[in-house]
Order: sequence, then structure tokens, then C-alpha cells
Amino acid sequence: MPRPDVRPGRGAPENRTPTRFGLAVREADGDWLDAREEQDGEPPPLRTTVTIEKPKTIIARNSSPDIGFDRSINAYRGCEHGCIYCFARPTHAYHDLSPGLDFESKLFAKPNAPELLRKELGKPGYVPRPIAMGTNTDPYQPIENHYRITRACIEVLLETKHPLTITTKSDRVLRDLDLLVPMAEQRLVSVALSVTSLTPQISRTLEPRAPSARKRMAAVKRLSEAGVTAWVAIAPVIPAVTDHELEHIVEAAAEAGAKGVFYLPVRLPFEVAPLFRAWLDEHYPDRAEKVMSIIQSMRGGRDNDPNWFTRMQGFGPWAELLRTRFQIAVRKHGLNQEKMKLRTDLFEPPQGPQLRLL
Repeated sequence: MPRPDVRPGRGAPENRTPTRFGLAVREADGDWLDAREEQDGEPPPLRTTVTIEKPKTIIARNSSPDIGFDRSINAYRGCEHGCIYCFARPTHAYHDLSPGLDFESKLFAKPNAPELLRKELGKPGYVPRPIAMGTNTDPYQPIENHYRITRACIEVLLETKHPLTITTKSDRVLRDLDLLVPMAEQRLVSVALSVTSLTPQISRTLEPRAPSARKRMAAVKRLSEAGVTAWVAIAPVIPAVTDHELEHIVEAAAEAGAKGVFYLPVRLPFEVAPLFRAWLDEHYPDRAEKVMSIIQSMRGGRDNDPNWFTRMQGFGPWAELLRTRFQIAVRKHGLNQEKMKLRTDLFEPPQGPQLRLL
């Protein structure tokens, strides 16, 4: 029987307050909303709210040896797609919010991102390398329809001929084709559509507010036909839930014209692990223990392996089997034949009266 506090259309089964930073545990305040929940037997509808954030910088840097980029832009915090496995969920704890339902309903937007980006690209001595979008939360989640921050940032990158990579679970990326095509013509952009499952019944609970896999594959085809290099990210692969679809997704990617594919086994850092366990208990109680057992076999007996080099691929027999299956499927469909290197030599610092004074 479904839990009474689970909200249809949302990913996380719960909204517990994180304790990692010593935050106080929340208690219901007994107001009329709580009373309505008791009377009707169902939780009140969960509304999405957006808080305007005004950061001082927008380009985030990293030095991780197992990530293929050293800088990124995140126009939003939190993500309404509600993917239960999202490794970015714990970041909401920094705002005294839950990595559960708060992460997917209490969002933050950074409207001044394009202005900050222009300023940072214009700094003396700036050396261009590909900027990654979609590394933390999705740049094309539903609120992009209104705020259009991602689009405005791409406009700056197109103007300055700066290389860009995009990872998204949304076909909304097609709305920016008018920007991406001229960037692709100069070899300045590549786009990866993340596809976890081709089965609607699985996707509806796994990533409840993300566009369907059918729409994402159609976006891959449209991007490819327009001359934009498109990839498919099979991320994450969840053992005993989605791993049986690995070869099918590789085949679908090839049929859609993708340049290549890559995969990542599911990662469960910090507060993601208990959320994921609660999700398994809710939707896959028949195999919850099996799923976690396989995950732990790839993570050195733990829910999560935070170590460099192994955290992205896992290790052990099950991880090796997954790797072998993937390589066979890739060879069969002729994918991953070449790596595309984005150009950095075309970069032109942004122009403007203020920047010329620097």
C-alpha cells in the first residue's frame, strides 16, 4: 500500500531535515494545512517556489581528476525534475533545506548569471576551456521556460566564441537551436541527453517531472540533423531496475544519430542513499535488498564510494560485467569512433565600455 505522505508526481518519498550540518529537526506546526492532511487522508499539493539568488561569481571551478571539465555554470539550484538518484540533492542542505522534496520544489534562480559570465570572461588573463552546463542541476528544467537564464548565458558564449558542453534530461534544449547551430558550425558546442530508461513505467517514478525518453531521443535526432554534436548519457545505470536496458539505449542512441554514448553506475552520496532506499521500498519492495546489495558490491561494501577514479565507474565483478556489456554494444553499433575536441582558439573577450577600461 502506498505511503500516505508520498506525493504523486514528485520524486522523493520523504522530506527529512538533514543532520549532517547540525540542523534542527522540523516538526509539523499544527496549522490548517496539517489539519487538512489528517482530514482528507492525503498530503496537501506541493507547490514549486523560486527564490532569486544573487551570487558574486557564476563560473565554478573544480580540480577533480576523474571529471572531464574544470569549470561549470549552474543557473539554478535544486531541480524540479525530481530524479531520485540525483547526486546534487545534498547541496540543498547548505540552505537549511531538505535534499528530499525541498530540493525539487524549493528552487533558486540566478538571473544575473549572464552579467557575471560576461564580467568573468572579460577578466585580463582569462584562458578559455569548455564550460559545462548541467553538471549539478538541469539547465533546462521547467523554470527555464520563464527565467531563460541558460539561454542568456549561451548568448554570451556564442558572442565570445567560447566552447560549451551541455548535459540535460530535457528536449527544451531544442528551443535554443538558433544559438547552438552557429556554435556547432565553429566546433564550439556538444550536447548530451541523459537517458536512464526507455520504459515509461520506470521513468515516471525514477524522474517524475523530466520529459519522456521518447522526447529526449527525438531531441538527439533533431540536434544531429541540425549539425550539433549529440551524445547520449546512460546515467545512471541502476542494477536490477534499469541495467537490462543498457543495450537497448545504446541501440536507440545510434538510431537517433548520436555521435557516441557513455554511462555511469548509480552513485548514492550523503543524504541520497536514504532517499533512494525509501524510494526502493515504495516502488520496488520485491527487490530492494538485491538492488542495494549489487550497488554495495561495486562500492567496496558501502552505499557510496567517494574515491577518485573508482567513484564514476565502480569496481568488482558486477561493474566489470556492466563495462563489458557496454563496450560490446558500442562496437556493435559503431559509436564512440572519435572524440570531438571543442575549439578554444576562436575566443574573443566580451566587448563593452566597462570591460575596455580594465
